[in-house]
Amino acid sequence: MKPYKDLTIGFARTGVTGYGGGPSTIPLIEYEAVKKYKWMTEGEFIQTLALANTLPGPIATKMAAYIGYKVKGNTGAIVAIIAHILPSLVGMLVMLGVLYSYRSSPIVSGMVQGVTPIIAILLMGMAYKFADKSRKGMGSPIMLLLMGVSLVVLQVLNLHPGIMIGACLAGGFILATYKSKRNKSQSKSQVQREKSV
Repeated sequence: MKPYKDLTIGFARTGVTGYGGGPSTIPLIEYEAVKKYKWMTEGEFIQTLALANTLPGPIATKMAAYIGYKVKGNTGAIVAIIAHILPSLVGMLVMLGVLYSYRSSPIVSGMVQGVTPIIAILLMGMAYKFADKSRKGMGSPIMLLLMGVSLVVLQVLNLHPGIMIGACLAGGFILATYKSKRNKSQSKSQVQREKSV
């Protein structure tokens, strides 16, 4: 029963405090999943986030589903999704009329402007972790090259991010397959050399 309670509390917190949508919720989910409840390591979280970014739909809901499934299977996934969505859904329904009537208020505008830098810092922290993980996995030169290409393609050429993600997935698959085959052939040749000696 405790895992379900932890999933409910953890994802209810991310749902309530995740101001600004999916990207701003990611550091909150990381805190709950990695630091507080230790459902996964930081490396597993980054891999899960990368995979979730390649699938359609809201990122936070996909993360909740995956982590819930990892903790308690199908039921855990359902509990995590409901716990994440329900508080913000209820809050949105309650506050919708109030916020709509004060949407042009300088107070509401000031609140939004006040929280924006915090969201930017949270996203910068996640970007740094991604860059560090990439650097360790593929080396700094390749990582910097891919970051530069991505920047040009997304910001200058204005290509849809989904196309870039698909291209990088395909490239990663091809590179990983090549490395795996090369390692297997090197292992076989080393075994044959040892046998001949």
